[in-house]
Amino acid sequence: MRKAVVSEANRDVLLDKLCQDSIELVEYARRIAASQINLVQLMTFYSIGKWIVEVQQQGEKRAKYGKQVIKKLSESLTARFGRGFSVDNLENMRKFYITFKNRISETLFRKFTVEKSETLSRILEEELPFQLSFSHYLILCRIQDDSERHFYEMEAVKAKWSVKVLGRQYGSSLYERLLVSKDKEQVLRLAQKGQVINAPSDAIKDPYVLEFLGLKEENSYSEDDLESRIIDHLQEFLMEMGTGFTFVGRQVRFTFEEDHFRVDLVLYNRLLRCFVLIDLKTEKLRHQDLGQMQMYVNYYDRYEKTEDENPTIGILLCKEKNDAVVELTLPKDSNIYASKYELYLPDKKILQQKLKEWIAEETGGEEA
Repeated sequence: MRKAVVSEANRDVLLDKLCQDSIELVEYARRIAASQINLVQLMTFYSIGKWIVEVQQQGEKRAKYGKQVIKKLSESLTARFGRGFSVDNLENMRKFYITFKNRISETLFRKFTVEKSETLSRILEEELPFQLSFSHYLILCRIQDDSERHFYEMEAVKAKWSVKVLGRQYGSSLYERLLVSKDKEQVLRLAQKGQVINAPSDAIKDPYVLEFLGLKEENSYSEDDLESRIIDHLQEFLMEMGTGFTFVGRQVRFTFEEDHFRVDLVLYNRLLRCFVLIDLKTEKLRHQDLGQMQMYVNYYDRYEKTEDENPTIGILLCKEKNDAVVELTLPKDSNIYASKYELYLPDKKILQQKLKEWIAEETGGEEA
Protein backbone atom coordinates (compact mmCIF):
# COMPACT_ATOMS: atom_id res chain seq x y z
CA MET A 1 0.00 0.00 0.00
CA ARG A 2 1.44 3.36 -1.00
CA LYS A 3 2.15 5.82 1.76
CA ALA A 4 -0.04 8.94 1.50
CA VAL A 5 1.84 12.04 0.44
CA VAL A 6 1.93 14.59 3.24
CA SER A 7 0.33 17.83 2.09
CA GLU A 8 1.95 21.23 2.47
CA ALA A 9 -0.74 22.26 4.97
CA ASN A 10 -0.18 19.15 7.08
CA ARG A 11 3.53 19.77 7.10
CA ASP A 12 2.94 23.31 8.38
CA VAL A 13 0.73 21.91 11.13
CA LEU A 14 3.45 19.42 12.06
CA LEU A 15 6.05 22.19 12.15
CA ASP A 16 3.85 24.43 14.30
CA LYS A 17 3.16 21.56 16.68
CA LEU A 18 6.87 20.75 16.85
CA CYS A 19 7.65 24.37 17.78
CA GLN A 20 4.88 24.58 20.38
CA ASP A 21 5.70 21.22 21.96
CA SER A 22 9.38 22.11 22.15
CA ILE A 23 8.64 25.49 23.78
CA GLU A 24 6.43 23.83 26.39
CA LEU A 25 9.05 21.15 27.04
CA VAL A 26 11.87 23.68 27.57
CA GLU A 27 9.66 25.72 29.94
CA TYR A 28 8.82 22.59 31.93
CA ALA A 29 12.45 21.45 32.00
CA ARG A 30 13.57 24.79 33.44
CA ARG A 31 11.25 24.31 36.39
CA ILE A 32 13.02 21.09 37.49
CA ALA A 33 15.29 21.28 40.54
CA ALA A 34 18.89 22.38 39.95
CA SER A 35 20.25 19.05 41.22
CA GLN A 36 18.74 17.34 38.21
CA ILE A 37 19.55 20.01 35.68
CA ASN A 38 22.20 18.08 33.75
CA LEU A 39 20.06 14.96 33.38
CA VAL A 40 16.97 16.97 32.55
CA GLN A 41 18.95 18.95 29.97
CA LEU A 42 20.09 15.72 28.34
CA MET A 43 16.58 14.32 28.33
CA THR A 44 15.33 17.59 26.85
CA PHE A 45 17.91 17.48 24.07
CA TYR A 46 17.18 13.79 23.49
CA SER A 47 13.43 14.49 23.25
CA ILE A 48 13.82 17.43 20.89
CA GLY A 49 16.20 15.33 18.78
CA LYS A 50 13.59 12.55 18.65
CA TRP A 51 10.85 14.97 17.61
CA ILE A 52 13.07 16.50 14.91
CA VAL A 53 13.76 13.05 13.44
CA GLU A 54 10.08 12.08 13.53
CA VAL A 55 8.92 15.31 11.88
CA GLN A 56 11.72 15.20 9.29
CA GLN A 57 10.59 11.73 8.27
CA GLN A 58 7.24 13.14 7.20
CA GLY A 59 8.76 15.06 4.32
CA GLU A 60 8.90 13.74 0.76
CA LYS A 61 12.26 15.35 -0.05
CA ARG A 62 13.90 14.63 3.25
CA ALA A 63 17.22 16.41 2.74
CA LYS A 64 15.59 19.73 1.85
CA TYR A 65 12.72 19.32 4.30
CA GLY A 66 15.08 18.29 7.10
CA LYS A 67 16.98 21.56 6.88
CA GLN A 68 13.72 23.49 6.85
CA VAL A 69 12.53 21.75 10.03
CA ILE A 70 15.69 22.55 11.98
CA LYS A 71 15.86 26.15 10.71
CA LYS A 72 12.24 26.86 11.66
CA LEU A 73 12.61 25.22 15.07
CA SER A 74 15.82 27.17 15.75
CA GLU A 75 14.11 30.47 14.94
CA SER A 76 11.14 29.61 17.15
CA LEU A 77 13.14 28.48 20.21
CA THR A 78 15.69 31.31 19.88
CA ALA A 79 12.91 33.90 19.73
CA ARG A 80 11.49 32.49 22.97
CA PHE A 81 14.60 31.50 24.95
CA GLY A 82 17.58 33.26 23.35
CA ARG A 83 20.94 31.52 22.90
CA GLY A 84 21.44 27.77 22.96
CA PHE A 85 19.18 26.70 20.12
CA SER A 86 21.22 27.43 17.01
CA VAL A 87 20.92 25.21 13.93
CA ASP A 88 24.22 23.54 14.89
CA ASN A 89 23.01 22.81 18.42
CA LEU A 90 19.76 21.33 17.14
CA GLU A 91 21.74 19.19 14.70
CA ASN A 92 23.73 17.93 17.71
CA MET A 93 20.49 17.11 19.55
CA ARG A 94 19.32 15.15 16.53
CA LYS A 95 22.63 13.27 16.38
CA PHE A 96 22.45 12.64 20.14
CA TYR A 97 19.03 11.02 19.79
CA ILE A 98 20.03 8.91 16.78
CA THR A 99 23.15 7.64 18.60
CA PHE A 100 21.38 6.82 21.89
CA LYS A 101 17.83 6.28 20.64
CA ASN A 102 17.22 3.13 22.67
CA ARG A 103 18.48 4.64 25.93
CA ILE A 104 15.14 6.04 27.18
CA SER A 105 12.10 3.82 27.47
CA GLU A 106 8.83 4.93 25.87
CA THR A 107 7.26 5.07 29.35
CA LEU A 108 9.87 7.50 30.67
CA PHE A 109 9.78 9.51 27.44
CA ARG A 110 6.01 9.87 27.69
CA LYS A 111 6.10 10.86 31.38
CA PHE A 112 8.74 13.49 30.60
CA THR A 113 7.41 15.00 27.37
CA VAL A 114 3.64 14.45 27.53
CA GLU A 115 2.61 14.07 31.16
CA LYS A 116 5.45 16.33 32.40
CA SER A 117 5.26 14.33 35.60
CA GLU A 118 6.24 16.11 38.81
CA THR A 119 7.27 12.71 40.24
CA LEU A 120 10.05 12.40 37.66
CA SER A 121 12.78 12.33 40.31
CA ARG A 122 11.42 9.09 41.74
CA ILE A 123 11.21 7.54 38.29
CA LEU A 124 14.79 8.56 37.52
CA GLU A 125 16.03 6.77 40.63
CA GLU A 126 14.87 3.55 38.97
CA GLU A 127 15.92 4.42 35.42
CA LEU A 128 19.04 6.59 35.00
CA PRO A 129 19.63 6.95 31.27
CA PHE A 130 22.55 9.43 31.23
CA GLN A 131 25.36 10.19 33.69
CA LEU A 132 27.69 12.49 31.72
CA SER A 133 27.40 16.01 30.34
CA PHE A 134 26.14 16.83 26.85
CA SER A 135 29.69 17.79 25.85
CA HIS A 136 30.82 14.27 26.82
CA TYR A 137 28.04 12.76 24.72
CA LEU A 138 28.97 14.88 21.70
CA ILE A 139 32.41 13.22 21.77
CA LEU A 140 30.79 9.80 22.16
CA CYS A 141 28.52 10.53 19.18
CA ARG A 142 31.61 10.57 16.95
CA ILE A 143 32.29 6.90 17.71
CA GLN A 144 30.66 4.61 15.16
CA ASP A 145 31.31 1.26 16.86
CA ASP A 146 28.74 0.53 19.61
CA SER A 147 31.14 -1.52 21.77
CA GLU A 148 33.84 1.14 21.59
CA ARG A 149 31.36 3.91 22.43
CA HIS A 150 29.98 1.90 25.35
CA PHE A 151 33.52 1.35 26.68
CA TYR A 152 34.40 5.06 26.67
CA GLU A 153 31.06 5.98 28.29
CA MET A 154 31.55 3.43 31.09
CA GLU A 155 35.15 4.50 31.72
CA ALA A 156 34.22 8.20 31.74
CA VAL A 157 31.52 7.54 34.34
CA LYS A 158 33.69 5.25 36.51
CA ALA A 159 36.82 7.40 36.43
CA LYS A 160 34.93 10.73 36.40
CA TRP A 161 36.76 11.87 33.27
CA SER A 162 36.44 15.51 32.29
CA VAL A 163 35.48 16.34 28.71
CA LYS A 164 39.15 17.08 27.99
CA VAL A 165 40.29 13.72 29.40
CA LEU A 166 37.63 11.80 27.49
CA GLY A 167 38.73 13.52 24.27
CA ARG A 168 42.36 12.70 25.02
CA GLN A 169 41.65 9.05 25.86
CA TYR A 170 39.65 8.61 22.66
CA GLY A 171 42.30 10.47 20.65
CA SER A 172 45.01 8.20 22.07
CA SER A 173 43.02 5.11 20.97
CA LEU A 174 42.82 3.70 24.50
CA TYR A 175 40.19 1.13 23.48
CA GLU A 176 42.27 -0.31 20.63
CA ARG A 177 45.47 -0.26 22.69
CA LEU A 178 43.83 -2.25 25.46
CA LEU A 179 42.26 -4.68 23.03
CA VAL A 180 45.48 -5.62 21.28
CA SER A 181 47.10 -6.38 24.64
CA LYS A 182 44.33 -8.75 25.79
CA ASP A 183 43.38 -12.32 25.03
CA LYS A 184 40.08 -13.22 23.34
CA GLU A 185 38.12 -13.62 26.60
CA GLN A 186 39.33 -10.29 27.94
CA VAL A 187 38.43 -8.55 24.68
CA LEU A 188 34.79 -9.58 25.09
CA ARG A 189 34.80 -8.49 28.73
CA LEU A 190 36.40 -5.15 27.90
CA ALA A 191 33.69 -4.35 25.34
CA GLN A 192 30.88 -5.31 27.74
CA LYS A 193 32.13 -4.11 31.15
CA GLY A 194 34.95 -1.68 30.51
CA GLN A 195 38.37 -2.01 32.12
CA VAL A 196 38.11 -4.35 35.10
CA ILE A 197 41.25 -4.53 37.26
CA ASN A 198 41.37 -7.94 38.96
CA ALA A 199 44.87 -9.16 38.02
CA PRO A 200 48.20 -7.45 37.25
CA SER A 201 47.85 -8.09 33.51
CA ASP A 202 44.53 -6.18 33.53
CA ALA A 203 46.38 -2.98 34.44
CA ILE A 204 49.04 -3.20 31.72
CA LYS A 205 48.95 -1.40 28.36
CA ASP A 206 51.25 -1.80 25.42
CA PRO A 207 52.04 0.78 24.23
CA TYR A 208 51.62 3.68 26.65
CA VAL A 209 51.12 7.03 24.90
CA LEU A 210 52.99 9.96 26.47
CA GLU A 211 52.38 12.70 23.93
CA PHE A 212 51.52 15.13 26.76
CA LEU A 213 55.22 15.19 27.81
CA GLY A 214 56.05 17.36 24.80
CA LEU A 215 59.17 15.36 23.92
CA LYS A 216 59.94 14.87 20.24
CA GLU A 217 60.72 11.41 18.87
CA GLU A 218 63.58 12.68 16.74
CA ASN A 219 65.29 14.67 19.54
CA SER A 220 67.75 13.08 21.96
CA TYR A 221 66.76 13.01 25.62
CA SER A 222 67.98 11.14 28.67
CA GLU A 223 66.15 8.96 31.15
CA ASP A 224 66.43 11.85 33.62
CA ASP A 225 64.71 14.14 31.08
CA LEU A 226 61.94 11.59 30.59
CA GLU A 227 61.46 11.18 34.34
CA SER A 228 61.39 14.94 34.95
CA ARG A 229 58.77 15.46 32.25
CA ILE A 230 56.64 12.71 33.78
CA ILE A 231 56.80 14.39 37.20
CA ASP A 232 55.87 17.73 35.58
CA HIS A 233 52.85 16.02 34.01
CA LEU A 234 52.10 13.62 36.84
CA GLN A 235 48.31 13.91 36.65
CA GLU A 236 48.27 13.08 32.93
CA PHE A 237 50.76 10.26 33.48
CA LEU A 238 48.65 8.62 36.20
CA MET A 239 45.60 8.95 33.97
CA GLU A 240 47.48 7.20 31.16
CA MET A 241 48.61 4.45 33.54
CA GLY A 242 44.96 3.65 34.16
CA THR A 243 42.46 3.03 36.93
CA GLY A 244 43.51 3.03 40.58
CA PHE A 245 47.09 4.32 40.32
CA THR A 246 48.53 6.74 42.91
CA PHE A 247 52.02 8.27 43.14
CA VAL A 248 54.42 7.18 45.92
CA GLY A 249 57.77 8.66 44.87
CA ARG A 250 60.57 9.16 42.35
CA GLN A 251 64.14 7.86 42.62
CA VAL A 252 63.07 5.90 45.69
CA ARG A 253 66.21 4.60 47.36
CA PHE A 254 66.70 1.34 49.19
CA THR A 255 69.86 -0.22 50.58
CA PHE A 256 70.68 -3.90 50.65
CA GLU A 257 73.93 -5.20 52.17
CA GLU A 258 75.54 -1.73 51.87
CA ASP A 259 74.66 -1.38 48.17
CA HIS A 260 72.31 1.45 47.23
CA PHE A 261 69.62 1.18 44.55
CA ARG A 262 67.01 3.59 43.21
CA VAL A 263 63.67 2.87 41.56
CA ASP A 264 62.78 5.50 38.96
CA LEU A 265 59.09 5.70 39.90
CA VAL A 266 57.08 3.96 42.62
CA LEU A 267 53.29 3.88 42.29
CA TYR A 268 50.58 2.07 44.19
CA ASN A 269 47.42 0.57 42.72
CA ARG A 270 44.57 0.71 45.22
CA LEU A 271 42.43 -1.78 43.26
CA LEU A 272 45.16 -4.43 43.04
CA ARG A 273 46.47 -3.40 46.48
CA CYS A 274 50.11 -3.59 45.50
CA PHE A 275 53.19 -1.51 44.74
CA VAL A 276 53.98 -0.83 41.08
CA LEU A 277 57.63 -0.14 40.26
CA ILE A 278 58.54 1.60 37.00
CA ASP A 279 61.97 1.69 35.39
CA LEU A 280 62.40 4.07 32.44
CA LYS A 281 64.53 3.05 29.44
CA THR A 282 65.27 5.34 26.52
CA GLU A 283 67.31 2.69 24.74
CA LYS A 284 66.48 -0.83 23.59
CA LEU A 285 65.54 -3.14 26.46
CA ARG A 286 68.24 -5.63 27.55
CA HIS A 287 67.96 -8.83 29.58
CA GLN A 288 70.07 -7.17 32.31
CA ASP A 289 67.29 -4.56 32.72
CA LEU A 290 64.77 -7.33 33.34
CA GLY A 291 67.07 -8.92 35.92
CA GLN A 292 67.46 -5.61 37.71
CA MET A 293 63.70 -5.12 37.85
CA GLN A 294 63.31 -8.65 39.21
CA MET A 295 65.62 -7.67 42.08
CA TYR A 296 63.60 -4.49 42.77
CA VAL A 297 60.35 -6.48 42.85
CA ASN A 298 61.88 -9.14 45.13
CA TYR A 299 63.06 -6.45 47.56
CA TYR A 300 59.63 -4.79 47.75
CA ASP A 301 57.88 -8.15 48.20
CA ARG A 302 60.20 -9.15 51.04
CA TYR A 303 60.76 -5.86 52.86
CA GLU A 304 58.10 -3.28 51.90
CA LYS A 305 54.74 -4.92 51.26
CA THR A 306 52.59 -5.95 54.21
CA GLU A 307 51.04 -9.38 54.66
CA ASP A 308 47.61 -8.24 53.47
CA GLU A 309 48.99 -6.64 50.27
CA ASN A 310 49.45 -8.41 46.94
CA PRO A 311 52.78 -9.10 45.16
CA THR A 312 54.61 -6.14 43.65
CA ILE A 313 54.34 -5.40 39.91
CA GLY A 314 57.33 -4.24 37.86
CA ILE A 315 56.94 -2.33 34.57
CA LEU A 316 59.86 -1.54 32.28
CA LEU A 317 58.74 1.42 30.20
CA CYS A 318 61.03 1.36 27.19
CA LYS A 319 61.47 2.97 23.80
CA GLU A 320 62.24 -0.39 22.17
CA LYS A 321 61.72 -3.95 23.34
CA ASN A 322 62.35 -7.47 22.10
CA ASP A 323 59.46 -9.76 23.03
CA ALA A 324 61.63 -12.86 22.58
CA VAL A 325 64.19 -11.58 25.11
CA VAL A 326 61.39 -10.77 27.58
CA GLU A 327 59.84 -14.22 27.16
CA LEU A 328 63.16 -16.07 27.58
CA THR A 329 64.33 -14.00 30.55
CA LEU A 330 61.19 -13.98 32.70
CA PRO A 331 59.26 -16.96 34.10
CA LYS A 332 55.71 -17.38 32.76
CA ASP A 333 54.08 -16.42 36.07
CA SER A 334 56.21 -13.30 36.48
CA ASN A 335 54.70 -10.01 37.70
CA ILE A 336 57.15 -8.08 35.52
CA TYR A 337 56.07 -6.52 32.24
CA ALA A 338 57.85 -4.70 29.42
CA SER A 339 55.81 -2.08 27.56
CA LYS A 340 56.75 0.41 24.90
CA TYR A 341 56.02 4.09 25.24
CA GLU A 342 55.24 6.42 22.34
CA LEU A 343 55.61 10.18 22.26
CA TYR A 344 52.85 10.85 19.73
CA LEU A 345 49.19 9.99 19.37
CA PRO A 346 48.77 6.79 17.35
CA ASP A 347 47.01 6.68 13.99
CA LYS A 348 43.61 5.24 14.90
CA LYS A 349 43.13 3.68 11.45
CA ILE A 350 46.45 1.84 11.69
CA LEU A 351 45.59 0.58 15.17
CA GLN A 352 42.18 -0.59 14.01
CA GLN A 353 43.81 -2.48 11.14
CA LYS A 354 46.28 -4.08 13.57
CA LEU A 355 43.33 -5.03 15.76
CA LYS A 356 41.58 -6.74 12.83
CA GLU A 357 44.75 -8.66 12.00
CA TRP A 358 45.21 -9.65 15.64
CA ILE A 359 41.59 -10.88 15.92
CA ALA A 360 42.03 -12.89 12.69
CA GLU A 361 45.16 -14.54 14.14
CA GLU A 362 43.47 -15.26 17.47
CA THR A 363 40.36 -16.76 15.89
CA GLY A 364 41.97 -18.52 12.98
CA GLY A 365 40.31 -16.20 10.48
CA GLU A 366 36.85 -16.43 12.08
CA GLU A 367 34.84 -13.52 13.40
CA ALA A 368 35.62 -12.57 17.01
